[in-house]
Amino acid sequence: MDLGLTGKSVFVAASSKGLGKASALAFAKEGALLTIASRDLGQLEQARDDIRAATGHEAGMVRLDVRSGEDIRKAIAGAVAARGGLDVLVTNAGGPPPGGFADMADDDWQLGFELNLLSVIRLIREALPALRSAGDGKSGGRIVNLASTSVKQPIDGLILSNVFRAGVQALTKTLAAELAPAGILINTVAPGRIATDRIFELDGKRAADKGVTLEQIQAQATSQIPLGRMGDPEEFGRYAAFYGSFANTYVTGQTLIVDGGMVRSL
Repeated sequence: MDLGLTGKSVFVAASSKGLGKASALAFAKEGALLTIASRDLGQLEQARDDIRAATGHEAGMVRLDVRSGEDIRKAIAGAVAARGGLDVLVTNAGGPPPGGFADMADDDWQLGFELNLLSVIRLIREALPALRSAGDGKSGGRIVNLASTSVKQPIDGLILSNVFRAGVQALTKTLAAELAPAGILINTVAPGRIATDRIFELDGKRAADKGVTLEQIQAQATSQIPLGRMGDPEEFGRYAAFYGSFANTYVTGQTLIVDGGMVRSL
């Protein structure tokens, strides 16, 4: 299937590692003109080199702390100027600190808000002027929000993610209607247990809290996945690329759960 991404300008936030990097790689494989962004320039350069080695494409790079409105403004403006426009925006950020309600002070709630909801709002706001004039002449651009299965089913010990990721889905649903007249499609792609450093970090914390081994935690968690395994980041990236592509012409305001069947909500 031709995803219609060849030569399209794609910006992927928080793409130096994990699911952001996997998504960026998937877009590059489809011939997109890619801009990757992260606050860690060392990891960003490594991601650029890995993408070049895998695809032969040279990604543009920009430093970005998604908690900074000024960084976001400069990053999007730079990508638009360098690539002559913007066709696809992928919003993403690292996960907030784990913990329950009693563990969180005001500063923690502020961090979760800025990291996982306000960053999405700011990225979309800055990208919209370019996205309105993007696409194939028949439609505008595409927005893909990377979130979590917590948008559908709260995850124990991740209250900040549960609260603010749900806000991302509310934003997605609202903007789907507002942006439809401009031909802009917006969707959320929500990972379950995908084999990333973030998952291993959370599993390690749970193991320490419960006084058991990491292997025990992972075995218990995997037993809840009907497919019987964690997902691979490359698998996840393919779904992000499709929803952010011009092969997607009629899906907007939706959440795709990429979790091997783990979430049981309807």
